[in-house]
Amino acid sequence: MNKPSIEVNYDELIPNNVNLSEDRALKKALEAWHPGYIDWWKNMGPEGFQEAQVYLRTAVGVDPAGWATFDYVKMPEYRWGILLAPKEEGRTIPFGKHKGEPVWQEVPAEYRSMLRRLIVIQADTEPASVEQQRHLGATCPSLYDLRNLFQVNVEEGRHLWAMVYLLQKYFGKDGREEAKALLNRRSGSEDRPRILGAFNEDTPDWLSFFMFTFFTDRDGKMQLASLAQSGFDPLSRSCRFMLMEEAHHMFVGESGVGRIIQRTCEAMKAAGISDPNEIDAIRKLGVIDLPTLQKKANFHITVSRDLFGAEVSTNGANAFNAGLKGRYKETRIEDDHQLENDTYPVLKLEGDQFVIRDTPALTAINARLLDDYIKDCQAGLNRWNKIIAKLGVTFEFSQPHPAFNRQVGEFSELSVSPDGKLMSKESWQQQQDQWLPSESDLAYINSLMKAVTEPGEYAGWIAPPKEGINKQGGDFEYVCIDPE
Repeated sequence: MNKPSIEVNYDELIPNNVNLSEDRALKKALEAWHPGYIDWWKNMGPEGFQEAQVYLRTAVGVDPAGWATFDYVKMPEYRWGILLAPKEEGRTIPFGKHKGEPVWQEVPAEYRSMLRRLIVIQADTEPASVEQQRHLGATCPSLYDLRNLFQVNVEEGRHLWAMVYLLQKYFGKDGREEAKALLNRRSGSEDRPRILGAFNEDTPDWLSFFMFTFFTDRDGKMQLASLAQSGFDPLSRSCRFMLMEEAHHMFVGESGVGRIIQRTCEAMKAAGISDPNEIDAIRKLGVIDLPTLQKKANFHITVSRDLFGAEVSTNGANAFNAGLKGRYKETRIEDDHQLENDTYPVLKLEGDQFVIRDTPALTAINARLLDDYIKDCQAGLNRWNKIIAKLGVTFEFSQPHPAFNRQVGEFSELSVSPDGKLMSKESWQQQQDQWLPSESDLAYINSLMKAVTEPGEYAGWIAPPKEGINKQGGDFEYVCIDPE
């Protein structure tokens, strides 16, 4: 490996590439926060594996040459730290009313509260997902998958560090209080829940984990990509590096579901079953039938769509206009990047019909980001459908109508079928088990969740990966559960 051009200092308690040693007050504040973080990790991180040696990737630099090294480490000893993408000299604010002005290196006073809120919401999702997934190790389908879970977990922890750095460096006492609160909230808690609804849902099984990392982490990708456009340059640089790690999380999800699909179709073919709707016969093979996978996808898609907030939003408009949060791939969009006179087509309900209406583009920022998300999801579903077609099974995954099963936004009060049919609330509830996982579906999935911890072995409901991590062989011991 070539020596990375932008190195991370690993000689300090908090690895960083931001010259932390030169800012004594900040260093002291972060070192004071560090023990609470480690306590949180030990109490709320992966249960039962704190002493395991895990084959993890750690960044040694923030350019491609220094992207990562691999080695065994106990997770509480993982070198979490603060990594910012390289500074772009001469960068200007790419959108909003400050378009063309030099990016901010300090928090603009008039946007202090709005910026802090954006950072806190993003920060809160990071420890939440670790908490949601903390029990999954007990039912891992392989050591390969167990290691991928832990890689996702430690990187979510590092993303928390990235946001806490911004809070503590740029927001003084308020930032320190917010950083403390991030360790005090708990996913699913009645008294101290996480801020966003999707991050208070259970992740009770590995199918849920793979769906979460494909669909919900994809929301994370879209949000980070929008924040990476920010005129507040430290936030932009933090998010640009975080996106490199987020891509791996989505790979874990997409490939995980893809391997489940592959195993199901192979089992059907071997048993001479051609109809995906022969659910009882397929389940007797010990695999997850495709209609149930579609129902699980429906659930995770709709919960993740709610994370985008109201399609028409003054908050979204204000953040864009202020230059704090842009659009997905902002600099590639061909318009004036200020949107004062532009419109954007937004789906609305008028009477009993769904129609597209041109809406002021500034207030439709969330709607556009959600549309980008839906397109991005579809590309993954298309790849899953290619697996099915290649194995000769007639079935296609699809996304439900944008108004289906929504709890937030334009359609939150409606009862709509996956194909976009308006229904009474009573009728929808009577039929929901056709579209979302039923109690019996969830019980069946749970019945498959048995730990497989022999190197090179995999649970019967999931196919092995095409290749190992860092080109390791098929029987590589990714996690040494009992290192003694």
